[in-house]
Amino acid sequence: MYSKLSVIAALVALVEARFGQEGLVQSKISALSNFGNPGQAATLAGASPGVLLAGANACAKLELADQIVSELGNDPEVIAAAAALVAAEKNFNPFVTSIPTICSDPNLPATPELRGIVPLVDPAVVGSDIENANSATSLTNPFNADGLSQADVAIANGFSNFTAQASDGSTTGGNAGGNNGNNNGNNNGNNNGNNNGNNDGNNGNNGNNGNNNGNGNANNGNNNGNGGTTRCGRNRNNKNRNGNNGNNNGNNGNGNANNGNNNGNNGGNGGNGGNNNSTATDFGSCDPTMKFEGGLGGRPADEFTFQSNDPQIAANQQEALNPNIITNRICDELTNICGANDAAKAVCRDAQAQIQALGTRDATTAETWNRLLGF
Repeated sequence: MYSKLSVIAALVALVEARFGQEGLVQSKISALSNFGNPGQAATLAGASPGVLLAGANACAKLELADQIVSELGNDPEVIAAAAALVAAEKNFNPFVTSIPTICSDPNLPATPELRGIVPLVDPAVVGSDIENANSATSLTNPFNADGLSQADVAIANGFSNFTAQASDGSTTGGNAGGNNGNNNGNNNGNNNGNNNGNNDGNNGNNGNNGNNNGNGNANNGNNNGNGGTTRCGRNRNNKNRNGNNGNNNGNNGNGNANNGNNNGNNGGNGGNGGNNNSTATDFGSCDPTMKFEGGLGGRPADEFTFQSNDPQIAANQQEALNPNIITNRICDELTNICGANDAAKAVCRDAQAQIQALGTRDATTAETWNRLLGF
């Protein structure tokens, strides 16, 4: 009993200790007493703790930052204090959620000098090292924020482990709780030792034909190769899901059933009685491909943007003019909701870097992305 109370007390103390950080921002705003009308800076400073509370809307602090500049002027000292508020860490209740919220309103902040600044996040948040380094950089060298919300800017620069919150309180994202355990037995090569090692239609060999050479068709009930209900394991060397005449994942289809022991090739998942040491890409329950279409998200038909082809991923990320926002979200969600394996995640990150280096923003960008992932 006392042990439990001690742990709770320690956690509460930690939350309170982190909450005390907003006092630094408040003091910077209070120091602006020489600007605006008498008492105006003090009033604005007094409002700052409230917009950093866990229950506050993530866009509220950006609105207050704009108000500071609007009422006190755009002197560099005023801008610096308002920028500190834009970058300030917003609290969240660790007993309720493990990720913070970031504003998704592309019109905030409206002050040009405050755009492109991303916020600090609690060090306990996964990916906080990236975001907090970006936040420090953005205070002196803001990121590009043309048409982007603070949430979009954060994603574009490598951090998406948060819930995006609009000014009206609606939210998207927030699926950073891990793999959710929904991979339904997807192709880890163990599959009860029945050689069900292949992914999404890359069906293994009969296993009774001695040297079946990867015909890709599950002709034996014990070699279904369907790995549970995995939908998105992919053959990187072809664009269909039917085994490609046995050339599953570049292994030349040499199923080599080894005298009927069902050691079928199965797209690189050697099976071997369930002991899979392969590196076949398995995208779990998601389709990692991307599209470039007009009219997405209610935009005009002649306005083309990028979006994930997977409904799960698209539900957590609005369409974007910048393909890097979508590729980053796809790669993040392979871990967060898709249950992809390490090989698929590595392929995704490599493709993400290549798309960013490519720098194009048209249909060929999506085509290149899909090709790099093996589609």
